[in-house]
Amino acid sequence: MPPHQFDLVVIGAGPGGYVGAIRAAQLGLTVACVEKESALGGTCLRVGCIPSKALLESSELYHKTRKDLAQHGIIVSGASLDLAAMLKRKDTIVRQLTTGIAGLFKKNKITRFAGSGSLAGQRDGHTLVVCTAADGSRTELVAKHVLIATGSEPTALRGVELDGDRVGTSTEALAYSSVPNHLIVIGAGVIGLELGSVWLRLGSQVTVLEYLERILPGTDAEIATAALKVFKKQGMVFELGVKVTGATLDGDVVTVSYAKDGVVHTISADRVLVAVGRKPHTDKLGLDVVGVQVDNRGRIITDNHFATSIAGIYAIGDVIAGPMLAHKAEEEAVACVERLVTGWGHVDYASIPGIVYTDPEIATVGQSEEELKAANIPYRKGSFPFMANGRAKALAQTDGLVKLLAHADTDQVLGCAIFGPRAGDLIAEVAVAMAFGASSEDIARACHAHPTLAEVVKEAALAVGGRALHV
Repeated sequence: MPPHQFDLVVIGAGPGGYVGAIRAAQLGLTVACVEKESALGGTCLRVGCIPSKALLESSELYHKTRKDLAQHGIIVSGASLDLAAMLKRKDTIVRQLTTGIAGLFKKNKITRFAGSGSLAGQRDGHTLVVCTAADGSRTELVAKHVLIATGSEPTALRGVELDGDRVGTSTEALAYSSVPNHLIVIGAGVIGLELGSVWLRLGSQVTVLEYLERILPGTDAEIATAALKVFKKQGMVFELGVKVTGATLDGDVVTVSYAKDGVVHTISADRVLVAVGRKPHTDKLGLDVVGVQVDNRGRIITDNHFATSIAGIYAIGDVIAGPMLAHKAEEEAVACVERLVTGWGHVDYASIPGIVYTDPEIATVGQSEEELKAANIPYRKGSFPFMANGRAKALAQTDGLVKLLAHADTDQVLGCAIFGPRAGDLIAEVAVAMAFGASSEDIARACHAHPTLAEVVKEAALAVGGRALHV
């Protein structure tokens, strides 16, 4: 049977892959997408961003019902947890969204091939992609362009063997059949803190082991320090500056060993979550067959327009350099396929936000204060606490602050970090402002409705010039 021919074949149906496929189809290309999982949406939709946020929301409501509603004059007695129902709600949300993507594929006439995609060579300026199904059958696809969007996978930790149950990754931590009595989280990054928060709220003792002397590496240090204090107050236990050396399983008990200041310690729990980062998923893609180059971290090397070392083959998202964020992958996918068709495509990396969905949330965009210092960029900063905001008081969510950084000479906004209620929503204003090259005065002089949490952003912008009004 002759191979199927397409203008574009996308390998991977995560946020970058499916968005790129849809945009390419909108622009008139014939598009195929190869995906090995039965459901579309990639890690983000199936076992990442979406299910974790569903559990974060549910667990927060449970915690507030039991602990926080009394201050509002609402007395709830006998509130209990139905974990099975909570997990079912999470699964329903995932199913609805993955089914929705399948509908979008049908609407945009995108041909889906179920199986693992790999590069198998080039023919007359076209790339041959082989889709290998679960039963071993193979389908050949010929494409003028190929977009690799296969995402990432959890990084293993030497000495800690994953068993997919007692010792697992975020995938397992999204579906524990019962609330752990004690959960050990290895890694104090975004995934570890989010999922640690879920099970802490549901009743687990949570201990976080982190190699660095701080949490949230890469996040503004002042914000990370403020967050650490709040997380400790919530009951999360942290051991920082430790090196995990092993984990042994005895029945239902996992014992983790770690070294701190030259002394070896052990700690036992019934569950261990390994959350030490993610690595690009590029195995078995056939990159070496066609000569696509990768760096020493296994990431595909691309130019500024997402082109690899081989003509006609492109890569976006977690498989290339940059933060592993779903929205970054989406922007790159759109820019890549638009350039193929229109000759123009661009991503403003300076204004891509990042969010940690703890309580309170943490959101950042642009450069941190540490990065500005390291680059010798002159800056001024302004900060404002949620404690002084009327809306935050009404919500009984007054922990945290907004920190805004602007160039000392031009006043152009260079970065922002928010630790507080609805930080993930508030950061959008600053991201848009940065995309337009706005100054802190631009934000400060824009009228913000009262009473809103957004007023804290305005006050932080005013504080850059030393004229905050409510402190």
